[in-house]
Amino acid sequence: MKTFKDNADRTWTVTVNVDAIKRVRSLLSIDLMEAVEGKLIERLIGDPVLLCDVIYCVCKEDADAKGITDEEFGRAMAGDAIELATTALLEELVDFFPQGKRQLLRKALAKLETLQETMLAVVSERLDSPELDAQLLAELRKLGDSSGDSPASSESTPVP
Repeated sequence: MKTFKDNADRTWTVTVNVDAIKRVRSLLSIDLMEAVEGKLIERLIGDPVLLCDVIYCVCKEDADAKGITDEEFGRAMAGDAIELATTALLEELVDFFPQGKRQLLRKALAKLETLQETMLAVVSERLDSPELDAQLLAELRKLGDSSGDSPASSESTPVP
């Protein structure tokens, strides 16, 4: 069992077992068993809304006991809470599988984390580059130059 806190400071326990997998299948028509193929993990990481829906389904018994609706759960999920929930879900999902598949999934997650870190570093480097500043300034100047070329207003155009 893994836990995370949402932005309302509520602690949620994420447990992936057969019951949770069946609940996600039933409520969302998503098969968590497809995580082995890798596409589902990419999809969940790339779509935080879908990810929160899956996490809500996994935590639904806990949410029902707390009287928390899907909408209330979603309102408390943003920023770091999504990252913490993602980690909890993915670690639980990996731990659900037998040893052989578990090792492969751990490797896949490690690769994905490395890829994300590399992507963030590349984007950060690009944002800090003087070339980007120069390009943005040139585009702003173009916008300023083109403002004098606008057509005359309709008030000064005679009606036929």
